[in-house]
Amino acid sequence: MAQPQAEERQASTGAWTNLVVNLVLAVGKGVVGWWSGSRALFADAIHSAADLAGSVAVLIGVQVAKKPPDADHPYGHGKAELISAGVVAGLLLAAAVEVGVSAVGSFFHPPMQPRVAAAVAALVAVVTKELMFQYNYRLGKRLHSRSLMAAALDHRSDVFSSLAALCGIVLSLAGKRWHMAWLERMDAVASLFVALLVLKMGFDLARDSVHLLMDRVVEGEQLRPYERLILAVPGVEHIDELRVRDHGRYVIVDVKISVDADISVAQGHGIAAEVKQQLTASNPRVLDVLVHVNPCYPYEREGGMPSE
Repeated sequence: MAQPQAEERQASTGAWTNLVVNLVLAVGKGVVGWWSGSRALFADAIHSAADLAGSVAVLIGVQVAKKPPDADHPYGHGKAELISAGVVAGLLLAAAVEVGVSAVGSFFHPPMQPRVAAAVAALVAVVTKELMFQYNYRLGKRLHSRSLMAAALDHRSDVFSSLAALCGIVLSLAGKRWHMAWLERMDAVASLFVALLVLKMGFDLARDSVHLLMDRVVEGEQLRPYERLILAVPGVEHIDELRVRDHGRYVIVDVKISVDADISVAQGHGIAAEVKQQLTASNPRVLDVLVHVNPCYPYEREGGMPSE
């Protein structure tokens, strides 16, 4: 139990870190963007505000997901993380629409002239968000946490959005200095680019969350380790059917195996119990295993047909 508890603490720490960083960046970019007159930085601040709300959703998802199975939820609460990832996706989509509408509207008004402080704030955001991406990605991958992986992708989208804001601000400042009207619009263009980037990230995250909530199963090469473990158990003649359902941080295995038709029920039960023990002991992601035992007759092992 020590390892799962340590992983839960690490996941909670990651979620809390995301919340604090997003709070600081949302407030910081919002204040500097408003004071400096940068539409791009203010748009990026709206993105960070959506991230802040998403961080709260991730934190709640992590806390709920670590609850053990109960009578009402025999398969655990792992999908809470998937729901929180879906909430993050919805907030990203809403933020993208808000930023996009504001960016398009800005083209019908005189360009705002950002200050140098906006460029500095955007640069700080780029560096901070890249560090947060690396932290969340590595932690989420190690813990198999969907919500932390969603947060990592969100941080990576922030890197590009803040970088776009930085480029737009710098070009706008250059346009003001060199008296080039079209360059002065680059701050607004950058805010529109940020909106499109956030829209795509939100759509991709929503699509992945929906697939997992609909009980997407593990396929292809990812099934091979499970198959090898099952077939290595003495008494298993062959696997009739194998399904591994992904619940986020853990998986549920449903398998049908064939055993010698002439052995006793007790022996067949013993083989099934060994299959379950091997799967759960060899893979910490396996929360539960349901084994169905089928009879295997001699002609099936020999590849022939029963005689009349």
